[in-house]
Order: sequence, then structure tokens, then C-alpha cells
Amino acid sequence: MEWQDRTVMVTGAAGHLGRAVAATFRARGARLALVGHDAASLRHAFPEDAGTLLLAADLRETAQVRAATGEAVDRFGRIDALCHLAGGFRMGQAVHETTPATWDFLMDVNARSLVHVAQALVPHLIEQGGGSIVTVGAGAALKGAAHMGAYSASKSALIRLTESMAAELKEHRINVNCVLPSIIDTADNRAAMPEADPSRWVAPEALAQVIAFLCSDAARAIHGAAIPVTGWL
Repeated sequence: MEWQDRTVMVTGAAGHLGRAVAATFRARGARLALVGHDAASLRHAFPEDAGTLLLAADLRETAQVRAATGEAVDRFGRIDALCHLAGGFRMGQAVHETTPATWDFLMDVNARSLVHVAQALVPHLIEQGGGSIVTVGAGAALKGAAHMGAYSASKSALIRLTESMAAELKEHRINVNCVLPSIIDTADNRAAMPEADPSRWVAPEALAQVIAFLCSDAARAIHGAAIPVTGWL
């Protein structure tokens, strides 16, 4: 129970990866503050989690992010780790055909959301003397691809933000790192790619274990890493 009496905040908690990350930390004794876009999806994902704090917040809205973070601190007294999983995906438009709506949506959910969460949480981590932050980028952020320009750019921005935060915060004993998964093995991805071999993808539980390691004391010397987690691809 290495995380007993320690609190983990998870954004994007109602998704497949969010549920896997929550289960991983719960098994290690952590107290959980689980943030999702709406209360209904959180209750559906976590119907019987006694003691778990479910927080509905639109991460594009600073007031909602600050309110959710404040409620978590009031409930548990501290937050020791942030797993920022929230994000979104769209493809299909060439760069010269990218609409403002697509660009703004991807930059908001993949980059601006991290800025908002950092603004709300980092002062608390500094005041308490340390903590861990792990963000979720994407392997697609490392290289542009046809019809994925806006998505790749938004996830690349998240990596640069992660690296910058690591440089800014390591003197405060806060380590900030990023994982870069390939395709995650979810029911949605299996339905979208029925001819693919999902055994070669990344299981949410396996990715959750990497995230938990980066939040742990064992990773205290790792700062600003962007770690590919590619399954068997």
C-alpha cells in the first residue's frame, strides 16, 4: 500500500485509460480525486467507489478547474500526484483545409487544458513541498502525418509544455514527465479498426503501470522525459 494517505488527481478519469489508472492507484492504497467532463459519465465509470471524490469540470474553463482542484484539496488536505489524461482526437483534414473549429478544439483539449490544470494545481504542489505530474501525449506528436497536422501539433505542444514545466518545477521537488502511447487497446479503437491486431496495441492497464511508476518515488530523478509506450508495434 505504497500510496496510503497520498492523493492522486486524475483528469479524463471516466475514459478507458482513466479507469485503468484509477484502479492501479486504488490497488496501491491511494485516495482518488477523479475529474471528468460531466457527472453522469463519472458515476457510470465509478458507481461504487466509496471514499473516491468525483469532480465534474470542463478543463477548458479555468473557473471550473480551480473549483474542482480546490474541492480536492479541501477534501484530502493535499494532492501528491496529477495524472493528466484528458485529451481528444480528430483527423481527416489536410493542413490547408483545417477549420478553425478543429484547430481550436484540439489545442484546447490537448494543450490549453494542461495550462489550466497547472495554474490551479502547481501553486499547491509548490506550497506543500513537492509532487509528481504525468501527462499523456501521443506517439503521433513526434512526427507529422497526412491528415493529422492539427492533432500532432496539439500533442507536440503538450510535450513542450511538459518539458517546460519540468525545467521550471524541479527545484521545487516536482517532477513532470509525459508518456507517448501508440494505439491504446479500447473497445472504441477495436470497433474503428476491425482489421487490426489489437494484441499489438497498448493495454490501458500496461500504460497505467508506466504512469504510476512516473508518479512514484522511484522516478524522482526523472524530469521532462517523453517516454514512448508502444506495445508490440
